[in-house]
Amino acid sequence: MWQLISGVFLGWSLGANDASNVFGTAVASRMVKFWTAAVLCSVFVLLGALLQGTGGMHTYKGLSTYGLNFAFIVSLSAAVTVTIMTIWGLPVSTSQAVVGSMVAMGVLRNSIEWGGLTKVVLCWVGTPLGAMLVAILLYFILGEIFNRIDFSLFMYDKVLRIGLIAAGSYGAYALGANNVANVTGPFVASGELSPSMGALIGGLSIGLGILTFSRNVMMTVGAGLVKLNAFSAFVVVLSEAITVHIYAEVGVPVSTSQAVVGAVLGIGIIRGVKTVNTSTLVKIIFGWIGTPAVSFGLTWGITAAVLKLGIL
Repeated sequence: MWQLISGVFLGWSLGANDASNVFGTAVASRMVKFWTAAVLCSVFVLLGALLQGTGGMHTYKGLSTYGLNFAFIVSLSAAVTVTIMTIWGLPVSTSQAVVGSMVAMGVLRNSIEWGGLTKVVLCWVGTPLGAMLVAILLYFILGEIFNRIDFSLFMYDKVLRIGLIAAGSYGAYALGANNVANVTGPFVASGELSPSMGALIGGLSIGLGILTFSRNVMMTVGAGLVKLNAFSAFVVVLSEAITVHIYAEVGVPVSTSQAVVGAVLGIGIIRGVKTVNTSTLVKIIFGWIGTPAVSFGLTWGITAAVLKLGIL
């Protein structure tokens, strides 16, 4: 089953891009070392994938039906798209890349399920908005708790460091639980992998991407959009984790990038919109719009070509 290599490639690119969403703010604020974050992220991504990663597989299975060779094209197109965005340093949505590819395939083969697609798109819209609201609420609630406790400077730093590690690990678990379907969902939908085997292969490939190529994107979200202190970084990571985990429970793969950017913007609203780097925000939004479009175009072009040549 050589076609699965495109799924592993997609998992690698997802890990390289999305690790920034769970530990980027912690690393950028210098509260957690990169390799500590990378190892913890890899371990908890795999746990999330194995324990709760099968729900999103069924959602993708409802979007379209196709064989193994078509699943290869979907994963390859999405992986190339995400890799390009990662090289540019943009945190993008792997979910959007995969769905963009699946929609192109569904249109070409007249097999798309519009009801399932509508559900996914609505969740995309709700992800950054929900994370923004969670971040605003947590900022005031946790801020009040911290203000009531008379921490020494040393203890305050220690508590936040532990909090960032715990929140990042939870965020990595939520990433694995929610996004592993992006990696091997098309192969589960084709009937070539069981959901449990898809979760294992997907979780391992995401971890490989985190360990080998995730450092580049971390700084865009962690330091480029809003300058975050350690407390704000903790709120952002926890907000992203809660939001993505909720969608994992629902069984809809969503964008951790959109969740963390929504949370960061929530902090920016509290601290004043002047703290938001608008040029970085524009780049990120461009990545969100361009990702499904590029993935759709790649899938359309490759599929049309191979069908015309009679390869598939």
